[in-house]
Amino acid sequence: MSRPIILGIVGDSAAGKTTLTKGIAQVLGPENVTVICTDDYHRYDRKQRAEIGITALHPDCNHLDIMQQHLSLLRIGQPILKPVYSHKTGTFEPPVYIKPNKFVIVEGLLGYSTRTARDSYDVKVYLAPPEELRATWKVKRDTQKRGYTEEQVLAELEKREPDSEQFIRPQRQWSDIVISFYPPNDDLNQVNGHLNVRLVLRPTIPHPNFTQILGLDQNFMSAIRLGLDRDMGKPVDVLEVDGHATLEQVNKLEHLICSDMPHLRNICDRDSNPELGKVAGTTGETIQSYPLALTQLLITYHMLKATQIH
Repeated sequence: MSRPIILGIVGDSAAGKTTLTKGIAQVLGPENVTVICTDDYHRYDRKQRAEIGITALHPDCNHLDIMQQHLSLLRIGQPILKPVYSHKTGTFEPPVYIKPNKFVIVEGLLGYSTRTARDSYDVKVYLAPPEELRATWKVKRDTQKRGYTEEQVLAELEKREPDSEQFIRPQRQWSDIVISFYPPNDDLNQVNGHLNVRLVLRPTIPHPNFTQILGLDQNFMSAIRLGLDRDMGKPVDVLEVDGHATLEQVNKLEHLICSDMPHLRNICDRDSNPELGKVAGTTGETIQSYPLALTQLLITYHMLKATQIH
């Protein structure tokens, strides 16, 4: 293959980008994947941002020109000298030399914010969990891993909201797939393995033929549904998978995704991909989420499909 296949995963802070990325990278084989985080292109460190009064979500707080230049280089298989931002310390570390592998996953806040950047991706995903759920995830992550108090995280969310509305959420329009994990009956206590997923499938890339779902029995359709809708004013297909879907129901959908690509069949084999759909529970235990597994599989399908197109 002459160049890497590039996947974009964009979403607000704590929308689930890293969890999604981790599973996809494991399925494709870590040795085949280069993961880039666009947070590394911040212009200011944490202390400077506080002094200036700017948030990390604002385009002016990021070297978007360097980011898009690096994406263009990666697309043609060229190496980059990537900056490094540490979320743990809030400061910059020495840059690292990155040579792209067969697949490149680019995750972050502003990955679709320029035309040049958007043109670099083969597959574009946007994560859009309900805001209440994202706030729950952000409080959990930032208090456990980044040394903040709950009050600090909630204050930061409020401060960032204008920039989220102006710069982050509008990027949804550029995505091929919009992913929304959400709790059944809006029950925020079920925030991990029992989440449902709603997948908005735009006609900008060729999706698997999910219409076969419509001919399956009512029991299947009670947990997995396909329909038509509009998203940001444009017609889309919508695939929904409930958190209570059974292994049998999920297997049917997985094999439907894999059916037209023989080299995907080993991915559909759960025994060879035990990490598919794994997510950390509230007390640190590992939970198996079928909606997450199906989402990771669908994105993997598109990345492998892109290798055939190019």
